[in-house]
Amino acid sequence: MTTITSPAPASGAAATKSAATRAPLRRGLLRWLFVAPALAYMALFFGYPLVRNVVMSFQHYTPKTYFTGEAPFNGLDNWRAVFANELFTDALWHTALFTVGSLLGQFTVGLALAVFFSRRFRLSGFVRAILLLPWLVPMVVSAVVWRRILDQDHGMLNTALRAVGLVPQDGVPWLSSPGVALLSAVLVNIWIGIPFNMVILYGGLQEIPRDLYEAASLDGSGPWRTFRSITLPMLRPVITVVLVLGFMSTVKILDLILALTSGGPADSTQTLGTVTYQLSFLQLDFGQGAVVGNVLILISAVFAVLYLRANRADFGKGK
Repeated sequence: MTTITSPAPASGAAATKSAATRAPLRRGLLRWLFVAPALAYMALFFGYPLVRNVVMSFQHYTPKTYFTGEAPFNGLDNWRAVFANELFTDALWHTALFTVGSLLGQFTVGLALAVFFSRRFRLSGFVRAILLLPWLVPMVVSAVVWRRILDQDHGMLNTALRAVGLVPQDGVPWLSSPGVALLSAVLVNIWIGIPFNMVILYGGLQEIPRDLYEAASLDGSGPWRTFRSITLPMLRPVITVVLVLGFMSTVKILDLILALTSGGPADSTQTLGTVTYQLSFLQLDFGQGAVVGNVLILISAVFAVLYLRANRADFGKGK
């Protein structure tokens, strides 16, 4: 009698093929399991509020809604009302001036200090630590202190300027004049943001190989040419990060303006952040407040997309 048996190698090959097919699936599943907590956190604390804010901008949402649960949709009424409001237009312009002025001042002074401290000298670490204080102090506290300093009648700044005869006896209305208040807010925000720029840029400077500077010196390159040809190109990734983070924190600023000027005088320091606060928590029109909040989100998203595209282009050139 002849016994027919299936070849063992075929069975082993099938098992090997099945295991090879399951391995990538298992690895992919493990990757998603590791990422799942972060995705859940993002969806819960970022995704849901974002979607809810967009929906709210198309609703008639008032304090009564919290008790009745009724928030009827009103189409584009909230958007039309916000865009027709002159305060929104002025706040958009003020936000642009405040953001650009703050970023330019913080970056310029921060970079200058970073370059200065890159040349080590006695007590340089101590001086850097002192310069970090504006960054460590809560912004509201800084704003309150500067409000006292910039007071027209009894402020320290006007007192000092009057003592040397640089201003008239009535002083400069730093916070009480519509033509000066926004500039004062920009200067205060520059003072607050300089330490952050200095620290990040100083760290970037430490990563630049010293050999490049030695080679430039041997080639007869002067300080300005060395800075322009070596320092700035090598610092470009760090500069991008500093500007992006600075933009994100400045464009939505609220506490500094509220503590310093409360949006005045004559709405001359109203920004998109303060308008959102005013519409939502003073006028209790949460629908219109959500509209201004969505405009802020849209501006930040456009800036983020431009940043990612620029980084992708730089990466492609590097490749």
